[in-house]
Amino acid sequence: MDKKRDISAIADIARKAGEAILDVYHTDTDQWEIQQKHDNSPLTLADTVSHRIIADGLKSLFPAIPMLSEEGKDIPYEKRKKMDRYWCVDPLDGTKEFISRNGEFTVNIALIAGNEPVFGVIYVPVTGVLYYGLKDEGSFKTEGGETRRIQASPSHNPVAVGSKSHKTVEEEAFLSSLDIRDVVSIGSSLKFCLVAEGKAQVYYRHGPTMEWDTAAGHAIAVASGARMTQADGSAFVYNKPSLVNGSFICYSVNLHHKIAALSSGV
Repeated sequence: MDKKRDISAIADIARKAGEAILDVYHTDTDQWEIQQKHDNSPLTLADTVSHRIIADGLKSLFPAIPMLSEEGKDIPYEKRKKMDRYWCVDPLDGTKEFISRNGEFTVNIALIAGNEPVFGVIYVPVTGVLYYGLKDEGSFKTEGGETRRIQASPSHNPVAVGSKSHKTVEEEAFLSSLDIRDVVSIGSSLKFCLVAEGKAQVYYRHGPTMEWDTAAGHAIAVASGARMTQADGSAFVYNKPSLVNGSFICYSVNLHHKIAALSSGV
């Protein structure tokens, strides 16, 4: 990547997608064209419009790099496994948050290389905040026209971040075993962002997600100095035969020894 130019261009694509999402968000819900996908998760007009903007924008800038998206995921593994680089995109992460109008939804764009996310952008349409992270370069937050570096950081009183829509008893038990009682609930990939900027120290997700749900947040969190593994401590990889993820842990490095000791029992 031509770092400065390409990061700026990809951020602009995310912002344009976010603007289109807000155009839908601020209309009456009967215009949202809400549908249920095969897994019973919702799909709206905003998902579709955002997907189109991102797909067109990335193809124009990087015609040789294919895109895998929640709204365009039907690429067979026999073809996918030959892709050494590709975009992994969630055009609207947090559709349930979108429908409930709580503002906690995002646009996620990640670049996967060698089965790991090496760059990620997360844009929050309602607030205009943008996060991005690049492997070996760090992670950054743009807010109010200012960009600053963010860093995952330890705490003597670690805070966990969890989902508003997908809480489980397994997650509660895991956090209790770490003696963590302070839990912040927030929607979408914003959970990764809180770890990346040191406002939380651990995000444990029990149960399935999809690769596009995690890729951008994974890139930003790890570039900020956090770690991300499967729940058993093994590497969290992408472009698997199945795009479904297992349970995972994203955490500040100071918790490594505690989490490593627990991982075999998760």
